[in-house]
Amino acid sequence: MDTHAHDRRRFLALSAAVAAAPLLTACGAGFGGDGGAKGDGSAADDVTGSFDWRREKGTTVKALLNKHPYTDALIADLKSFTEKTGIKVEYDVFPEDNYFDKLTVDLSSGRASYDVFMLGAYMVWQYGPPGWLEDLGPWMRNSSATEADWDQADFFPNLLQADQWSLEAGAPLGQGGQYALPWGWETNVVAYNTEVFGKLGLKPAETFDELREIAGTIKRKAPGAGFDGMYGIAVRGSRSWATIHPGFMTMYARNGLKDFTVDGEKLTPAMNTPEAIAFTENWAGMVKQGGPPSWTSYTWYQCSSDLGAKKAGMLFDADTAAYFQAVEGASPASGKIAFHPGPKGPDGSLATNMWIWSLGMNAKSKKKSASWLFLQWATGKEHLRRSAITHNHIDPVRKSIAEDGAYKDKMKGLPGFIETFETVVDQTKIQFTPQAQFFDATTSWAAALQEIYGGQSAKSVLNGLAGDLADKVG
Repeated sequence: MDTHAHDRRRFLALSAAVAAAPLLTACGAGFGGDGGAKGDGSAADDVTGSFDWRREKGTTVKALLNKHPYTDALIADLKSFTEKTGIKVEYDVFPEDNYFDKLTVDLSSGRASYDVFMLGAYMVWQYGPPGWLEDLGPWMRNSSATEADWDQADFFPNLLQADQWSLEAGAPLGQGGQYALPWGWETNVVAYNTEVFGKLGLKPAETFDELREIAGTIKRKAPGAGFDGMYGIAVRGSRSWATIHPGFMTMYARNGLKDFTVDGEKLTPAMNTPEAIAFTENWAGMVKQGGPPSWTSYTWYQCSSDLGAKKAGMLFDADTAAYFQAVEGASPASGKIAFHPGPKGPDGSLATNMWIWSLGMNAKSKKKSASWLFLQWATGKEHLRRSAITHNHIDPVRKSIAEDGAYKDKMKGLPGFIETFETVVDQTKIQFTPQAQFFDATTSWAAALQEIYGGQSAKSVLNGLAGDLADKVG
């Protein structure tokens, strides 16, 4: 869930280790999917004959996992995998505040202490170019290695494409090697307290100006309507890359704005165009008008908690951040939280940014055949359906599960959740430009947003940001 997600990722703490790692030419970069031939030098070529789930029985695979509800669902079901394959899975689970530190150190060392691991799709941009990630495309194409029932076409295509990249800065996703598989994800939408909306006669915003106005109205009027201390809208504000990617980047993209323009191999920062400056001023103004008093310290956790505690009238963040407050008995606001796609852009756009928890394979693993069986099972229909229905593995990465009656029955107690999901799923993708300085760039962007919120000129701050990033990225 985004709820154990983004801003506690201390990925930047090890940026020096990443930068110091030798860049290797990626081998066997190929499309995971239809067509293609073997013979690209992948270990997948060594798997021949009929597909057999038990071809690696007796093997032990080591997994590195982040503490997360998706992880809980996986661990609860591991017995099924071992019974099916004869493969034992040993695993280490780390809290997110040091998970990516641990993963980065292990990958950069080349020790291959772990065969498989969780990662975010953005991390492909950091881990892929040094050659740390196995290209899964050859495994996906090999019918000896991959069961037909795995059904690649069942994945939402935008999710599968988010983990596929050519390793070239600025190149679009969906081309090149398949460096991870989507496992669990979240779209960014608005969740709101139906009780305060009812008392104040409000309806969910259809434009950004309406969202800002509603946020201010709640902050002014909610205390007088019996909601002591409630403010209008919770959005992230800490000096972290994670502040940019949920609500802010979603609304930014819906306004047709880009982080960078790409001309060949040259990336030019675009967050200081007149339109981007105006939007950023408006966003900071919304937070001043209707946001929390200590916004500059706000992470996903504070945003989610405030919605659940009836301190925030709205949340513009991951749908999972609201889900875990909305389910029955989870918080004081449970039963009174509804979901909405959020404001459209001026042209009606519902472009939405996303986060994807993915599963990858260590390119240095000595147990790639067994590791692929594990990845195949963990992203397969049977396990993911069970996890979605009996645990809290939402949102589904597979169309068949999103359409499953049992899954929809589980979610029907959350007003607007399914409808919102179905409205935005096809328009949800990574809205950022792929490039290795992503974490540094977006952290600097968050710092700039804080300065604008604090009263500095948006034009001056964003021009300075663009100048700095041009030197680093361009």
